[in-house]
Amino acid sequence: FADQDIKKNQNTPIPGANDGASGVAVLLEMARVLHKQRPNIGVDLILFDGEDYGRSGHLEEYFLGSRYYAKHYGQYGYKHEFGILIDMIGDAQLRIKKEGYSLKNLPWLVDKVWNTAHSLGFYEFSDDFLGYVDDDHVPLLKAGIPCIDLIDFEYPDKSNRYWHTLQDTPDKCSPQSLYIVGTVLLEITYGE
Repeated sequence: FADQDIKKNQNTPIPGANDGASGVAVLLEMARVLHKQRPNIGVDLILFDGEDYGRSGHLEEYFLGSRYYAKHYGQYGYKHEFGILIDMIGDAQLRIKKEGYSLKNLPWLVDKVWNTAHSLGFYEFSDDFLGYVDDDHVPLLKAGIPCIDLIDFEYPDKSNRYWHTLQDTPDKCSPQSLYIVGTVLLEITYGE
């Protein structure tokens, strides 16, 4: 299971097929593709852990991996041009809306991603506004690391939610959704 951050609640595991494993699956495939055909730029594929570790209502306890990375970022000796966080992108009813912190801080990158997606015929990238989502990109933005969030937070839709439930299983996900997000990210990577 890809999303068992909460040690206090190990008796009720959350399968995490979409919230956890979907992003990992896309990054693993990207690593395979990038290894076979090197892009003209450096690419870091970073997997954060401890996103959901904290208590509900205590955001200061969440995002352990991204907070750690943001705190120690300067010691790595290089600077990211931009980052794209992928979270919950495996939904069989994929619809990625524009996230608030991303639009506020990096509208040019949001436009770049959406324009790329639409140029490829992927209108699952909706021009609708999602709202502000507290996710791993927020500690990065606070540390001055430019990063946007691609997230399908309405999983599968507003009236039914599989997020953080035992219903977050592979049958609710789609390889096509993973393909769409991965293709957009690779198109951007190779276009740099």
